Amino acid sequence: MGEAIEFRGVYPMLYAFFDAGGRLDRGAMRSQVEHCVAAGAHGIAALGLGTEVRKLSPEERRSVVQWAAEDLAGRRPLAITVFGATPTEQIAFVEAAAGHGADWVILQPPQTGEPITEDRLVDFFGAVADASPVPVAIQNAPQYIGVGLSAAGLDRLSRRHPNVRLLKAEGSAVETRALIELTDGRMDVFQGRGGMEFTDVMRAGCVGMIPSVESCHVQARIFELMQRGRAEDEAAAERLYAGLAPLILFLMQSVDQFLCYGKRLTAERLSLGEVHDRAPAQAPTAFGLACLARHGAALDRLA
Repeated sequence: MGEAIEFRGVYPMLYAFFDAGGRLDRGAMRSQVEHCVAAGAHGIAALGLGTEVRKLSPEERRSVVQWAAEDLAGRRPLAITVFGATPTEQIAFVEAAAGHGADWVILQPPQTGEPITEDRLVDFFGAVADASPVPVAIQNAPQYIGVGLSAAGLDRLSRRHPNVRLLKAEGSAVETRALIELTDGRMDVFQGRGGMEFTDVMRAGCVGMIPSVESCHVQARIFELMQRGRAEDEAAAERLYAGLAPLILFLMQSVDQFLCYGKRLTAERLSLGEVHDRAPAQAPTAFGLACLARHGAALDRLA
């Protein structure tokens, strides 16, 4: 599907669920894919921060890709986040992901613990993009990852390397709009941040959202309503977003909080049983779980 794919819609990022023995839970991973497809998701994403990619071994990362591709069976496009310290390492993973059926990939900056200049990061991403057999997105999330590109750096990267066709942005709607204008629309832009500012980022020019699993049915509906271009549909999208926003705000206080409570809400909604965390992980509190229950109840009233 690689070159023919239309980049649009809601691509939930799969969580990494573990069993009581600490292994990836194959059944839980399959259940998430089936839930997202049934909920109207336009695609599936895996191995981002929501999949706790840094905690997974190379073998586990490959398993996640293989399982997601098997479970999707071509019913939806698959986007895979690429984690690696060198261009060679990332290129090898891109090729493996494409071999399993990934339709596009999302490159994360290398996590080496050493400072990296913008020029080196542009060269790093460019080398991987030029070697990739599928379209490439850049995850630009310095507030979460600790390193990223400026708007000028992204502009330079997309001009020099035409296979950099997408961006996973993690900034505000205002910042995202400015970036889209600077880059002249050369990159199709998806937003992250759990769906924060959904309606405004669509107005800013984004083509879709990469949220988490638990609210994907609502977010898919918001996207479709915003695409129709009618005032009454936009108003309906705003009402859905207003009902969902308190849950998003609660979850997105930090990546650790998002993983702690988002996984538990997903497990409850999909009947996955007890959540087993892989350390280091934020532990839930009684107050936090009470907040989650209150905010999560909105999901049954929406969409």
